[in-house]
Amino acid sequence: MEKMQINKNYLLLKNWWETIDLTNYEKNLFNQEIISFNQQLFRLKEKKIRIGIYGKSGVGKSHILNFLLNKKVFKTNIINGSTQEIQKQEWNLKHQTLNSIELIDSPGFDLCDINFPDNIYTQINNSELVLFAVSGDLNRNEVIKINSFIKDGKKIIIILNKIDIWNKNELTEIIQNIQSKLPKDLNIPVIINSGNNIKHYIKEAINGYGEILLTLNSFQLADKLFLRIKKQRLKKRQKEAQAIIGKFATIKASAVALNPLILVDIAGSFALDTALISELSKIYGLSLKGESARKIIKNISINNFCLGATQVGINTSFNLIRKILLLTAPFTNGFSLLSYGPIAIIQAVIAVHSTKIVGKLAAKEIFIRSKVSRLEPSFIIQKMILKEPEIFSHINTYLSNRNLNNNFAIFLP
Repeated sequence: MEKMQINKNYLLLKNWWETIDLTNYEKNLFNQEIISFNQQLFRLKEKKIRIGIYGKSGVGKSHILNFLLNKKVFKTNIINGSTQEIQKQEWNLKHQTLNSIELIDSPGFDLCDINFPDNIYTQINNSELVLFAVSGDLNRNEVIKINSFIKDGKKIIIILNKIDIWNKNELTEIIQNIQSKLPKDLNIPVIINSGNNIKHYIKEAINGYGEILLTLNSFQLADKLFLRIKKQRLKKRQKEAQAIIGKFATIKASAVALNPLILVDIAGSFALDTALISELSKIYGLSLKGESARKIIKNISINNFCLGATQVGINTSFNLIRKILLLTAPFTNGFSLLSYGPIAIIQAVIAVHSTKIVGKLAAKEIFIRSKVSRLEPSFIIQKMILKEPEIFSHINTYLSNRNLNNNFAIFLP
């Protein structure tokens, strides 16, 4: 990554955030996430990276950080659980492009305050690099925590600490066991904390892709906030869209039931569908002109030919029957008109049903068109992955889970 690229990405992310027009309700609802994102945006501008250490109690997390600092800053004790809360310390590293490196120590996830376990995890998860400390083979809970970080797309380095209790063959076996429990495609490093190798490895990692991780993490936090805002807005738009569809269904039902002319009926339905799509486009924030709305109707008609053909066929048949009933009324002393009302009601029911289907399909089509923007964080993340596929291999898991869990189909009308 070019040295000035981080400044460019900061401006890109800042400009994106300025396009998000939040209501007072949204500002209050997402207050903590907004504060967290703005803090991350500031860190990106100032080139301040965070490295968090995580693991169960007693694996020597504080000792590892003290070793990196070359001084005893974080409290250690022979008794497990000496770290009771999140602690932070700046690490002054020479000969690197970042302005600041913050080391974050955390309580053991098995003994941390039971009232705030998620807060501990979130603070470490928001850091750019996660050091996951272990003192032997991975147990079930450790594997679960590592998989949680992986799903969130975090860059992880596993540090095998307290190796003096194992001989060489045992260490080899432990490392093999650990690697067997990790995803093969991510190549998560397992580093033995011996001599200066761990310090050298982390320094090389920071110098090699520290700025990239800082930039990427900033866009990930932006994307998570964006998804929460989008989810909330789609819930609101769902109700608005359902009301609009209901309104147009009623209008079409009335028009179809009262109008005896086939061509006028079809033309009127088409005009109403076009107007419905234009109204839905406003709700979902996509500006559509008449031609664009007609194109969407065309796509819907092509993809749902049976619906359109059935609707036209039934309406045409019923209109013919209604016309025949009207023409034969004088010869049947008006008895043929007795069937006119039920047929009109059936047509109205069909009109309501077809309008609802068209409305739902149109809302889906409009949502697909409106949700992709070159300014969206996820779009920029994907571009970054294409440039650095090896460094960003771990992000593919995040994107896969993102797309799987956030298709928002349930929030469409």
